[in-house]
Amino acid sequence: MSVVPCRTSPSLKQKIEELAEVLRTESHKLGAHGLTERDFYNSGLFRGAIERVRGQFAASMSEKRAFVRAILSFMQDHNHIRTFESSGSQNRYDYTVELPSGKVAVIELKGGLDGNNTNIFERPAHAQEFVVWSVSTNQGGDPQRNVWSGLHTRLSAEVVANAKRVDGLIVWDWVCGTLGRPCPKVADNTSRHIQVAQFTLPPPCIYLFPATIPEPRNNPKPRAQSLQSVELLMAFHRCFGGVDDELNYVDFEVAYAGVETVRKTIVRRAETIVQESKETPIRRK
Repeated sequence: MSVVPCRTSPSLKQKIEELAEVLRTESHKLGAHGLTERDFYNSGLFRGAIERVRGQFAASMSEKRAFVRAILSFMQDHNHIRTFESSGSQNRYDYTVELPSGKVAVIELKGGLDGNNTNIFERPAHAQEFVVWSVSTNQGGDPQRNVWSGLHTRLSAEVVANAKRVDGLIVWDWVCGTLGRPCPKVADNTSRHIQVAQFTLPPPCIYLFPATIPEPRNNPKPRAQSLQSVELLMAFHRCFGGVDDELNYVDFEVAYAGVETVRKTIVRRAETIVQESKETPIRRK
């Protein structure tokens, strides 16, 4: 078992490596730049083009927002949430959701979880629940490394060091269940697929966090909340055919080691520990 059930397709990874090598050595034959092979690679044209494409992929959120809107609209149509609205670019959160009970949940939308951007968020005062949603469509990335990095290196440090309460994490996008990122949830049971607009999706991966902030003296070992305590995550779980044994529970343990605060991150699924960190110092600049 691992922190997330899916993994990168080995065959896709090999094809990406092969294509990258072709691009690295044969790009001078593309386009009408009029340069010799030597001048082409010395000019910076190749590196500049690669960086431009990379930046365009990283910066574009329109596809991700369209996906999230489709999902939330589907949930609203099926009465799992009441309403939702985009929070706009002026806030450090992305969506506000009203739940059937009347509670207000806030969603912070992220890409991959292994970068510094994961730490940039604020839980607004009106949020009764606060959930991070990772939409990472890079099929060449390693989802197991990215999710663990997000949980332990990024989010646990932010929760402990800056007392930012996060109720849970959703890891889910339209690449899930494709050939590039096969999902074991639907590998032998395609009836579990959900059709939302143009997307054919497996159930989401859900991670429940503690309800309180870890603190070495007074709250050293808070355990993850139950699903019933986080209404938004329960709505995702029920709307999209989740199975209880697939839910992930994230526990934090904190202590003092000399002058440093150290934390341990533990992920449980179906009453089994699937990944556990060592005691890691929090070193934040």
